[in-house]
Amino acid sequence: MDANNRYPAISPSGAEFLSGIKAELPLVLGVIPFGMIYGILALSVGVPASVAQGMSVIIFAGSSQFVSAQLFGLSVPAIINIFTVGLINLRHALYSASVAPYLQKLPWRWKWILAYLLTDEAYAVSIIHYQQDGNKRYKHWFFLGAGLTLWSTWQLSTAAGIFLGASIPASWSLDFTLALTFIALVVPALKDRASVAAALSAGLVSLLLFSLPLKLGLFVAAVIGILVGVMVERKTG
Repeated sequence: MDANNRYPAISPSGAEFLSGIKAELPLVLGVIPFGMIYGILALSVGVPASVAQGMSVIIFAGSSQFVSAQLFGLSVPAIINIFTVGLINLRHALYSASVAPYLQKLPWRWKWILAYLLTDEAYAVSIIHYQQDGNKRYKHWFFLGAGLTLWSTWQLSTAAGIFLGASIPASWSLDFTLALTFIALVVPALKDRASVAAALSAGLVSLLLFSLPLKLGLFVAAVIGILVGVMVERKTG
């Protein structure tokens, strides 16, 4: 159904904006605990509260923030930390290529804003909306509504996690839950041979190269995991 039909008393842009918020709300239910866990664990590995919150504002990507916080706690050089975050977020380039045809005629200010808000959950609802029939003139407002809803939820849940983390004694040593969190995120995503091969190869290499200085084993493992995954996908695809 067209957004204008759902909200007849509102302008077309406002109707699309509200539709984007409504479409994103079911997804933020899973974002809230994830953001809180990030805030708690960031403090537990030594990330200052202001930096932890700043990462949610600047990076705005859950999985890479978890990794970045862990590397921060291990005193890994900043350049390596930044490179790792960029490597993890390469998938956003695919999202950008997918939505680019729908955003070509927008002013640059819109493109910059929507690029910042382009996350997994915002992309998921927005690309479906773009592919549906209807007037595409105001659909970027849907994207904006979805993106801002997720952004606001992520900032608030991070802040809540930081607040809770500050009240948890350091003796509890919650940093081990970083590994548990990543296991919970990765295992459900292993749905084909390529992803399983990538995960196993990256895990094995990271163990073998654990003693490398500056945690460079993590980079080598990530690169090898990606290459193995691509090769397996080509052979089985």
